[in-house]
Amino acid sequence: LLIDALEGVKEQSKKHGYLLSLLGVRQFAVVVNKMDLVGYRQDVFDGIEKEYREFLGQFKAVPQQVIPVSAKLGDNIANRSEQMPWYTGPTVLDALSAFRKEPGRSEQPLRLPVQDVYKFDARRIIAGRITAGQLKVGDSLVFSPSNKRATVKSIEAFNVDPLPVEGHAGQSVGVTLDEQIFVERGEVASHQEQLPLVSTAFRANVFWLGRKPLERGRRYQLRVATKEVDCEVATIHRIIDTMDLAQQQGSSVVNKNQVAEITIRAKAPVAFDLSASFEATGRFVLVDEYDIAGGGIVTELVHDDQEFLREEARQRDFAWVKGEVGVEDRAQQYGHRAAIVLVTGGRHTGKSFLAKTIEARLVADGRHAYLLDGGNLRRGLDADLSEGERGQAAEMARRYGEVARLLVDTGLIVVSTTNPFGMAYVEAAQAIRTLVHPVPVIAIHMSKAPEEAPPNTDIVLSGPTDFDAATRRILEELKRRGVLAQAIGAKPTFQYSI
Repeated sequence: LLIDALEGVKEQSKKHGYLLSLLGVRQFAVVVNKMDLVGYRQDVFDGIEKEYREFLGQFKAVPQQVIPVSAKLGDNIANRSEQMPWYTGPTVLDALSAFRKEPGRSEQPLRLPVQDVYKFDARRIIAGRITAGQLKVGDSLVFSPSNKRATVKSIEAFNVDPLPVEGHAGQSVGVTLDEQIFVERGEVASHQEQLPLVSTAFRANVFWLGRKPLERGRRYQLRVATKEVDCEVATIHRIIDTMDLAQQQGSSVVNKNQVAEITIRAKAPVAFDLSASFEATGRFVLVDEYDIAGGGIVTELVHDDQEFLREEARQRDFAWVKGEVGVEDRAQQYGHRAAIVLVTGGRHTGKSFLAKTIEARLVADGRHAYLLDGGNLRRGLDADLSEGERGQAAEMARRYGEVARLLVDTGLIVVSTTNPFGMAYVEAAQAIRTLVHPVPVIAIHMSKAPEEAPPNTDIVLSGPTDFDAATRRILEELKRRGVLAQAIGAKPTFQYSI
């Protein structure tokens, strides 16, 4: 970064400094030029350095060096200046030489976002582009955020003999695994020793270009690598005006051409990295009504209330004992994928009757469905717990999610109806989603007041309910989510993302 010693810290210098912080650049030096025009005065240099360091500190940007120079006369460029004996730091050339060389993308930990899953023949090929690291046949992979594990059996390529045994950053590859696991678009494959971050929330710098303002609490689509998930802006920490770098706090909207520091909360767990470490999995775009309206970089992990459950699920899945019948085998046999239809709502809303209607309709159509009622668990598995206590309510939700996980592992469509264990609807639903991920959860909420529906609800039913019409609507949602085949009772012709 270059600053004119005669003019001092001006608006352009501030813009350049903020741009570096926005892009996540961590290695840079500040060069104060034209020191000869101010008589090589130390007080002038010290004032500029103090002012600019304080400005950069607002964005957590720290220069490696601040160097006084005269480019015209060569002072402190390649050789130390005799005109500025008070300066004892490195020359510009020395400072640049001291910059740490970043590892090449192939030398970084493996990141392979899953683009799609194909089945042209007996092979099931997971396709994607290696954004960082290297991949070899025989490598043990972990797919985040689902925590599924498998070993690379082969790396596929078109019209190549022999097949490659390794892939590098920048290459698009297709891999087969030694076992059939449930993997879908948006997962990120990595080695177990260096996993990406996983959370439903993160802090970010975002640049907004949308026609409508970015609003706190409004729903958008978040795209990180190949992952697409609904999200909302939980907090707008501050807004930076790109014209004069004026800062604004306490706002609930970000207008076009403004930059903001925000916290994003996603509907489901997302695998990502900090942008300073990984570019491809550390940047994202926000989609508003089918338009890409903003982009940004991830700056900080935000720990959410599901972190403990996610870690428990990760450890559980790593040690999960599998039988000889895989997910694909059950899906092909049953004609559908496993899923959970989670029906919630207040008392006397008809949620129990609706759940029974859905189960009956699915079974009548030849599907494998099971009604999991919370009351049955409370009177049995949870008989030792008190629903009124907060800690035990969370334990009820955990046990409920683990039972649901066992049932969906058998390939069933679980129709679940329960009051939320003394917890808020959104907390209970999120706990269940975390424990059964990546099995899809279709959330249905029944209420006389639709505005009371919790966030991330897929279908809201209010007022007098036509249960047959509601059931048809839910079955259509199951088809849309890829759970059911198009033809009732027929062998599925669609491809499962397994």
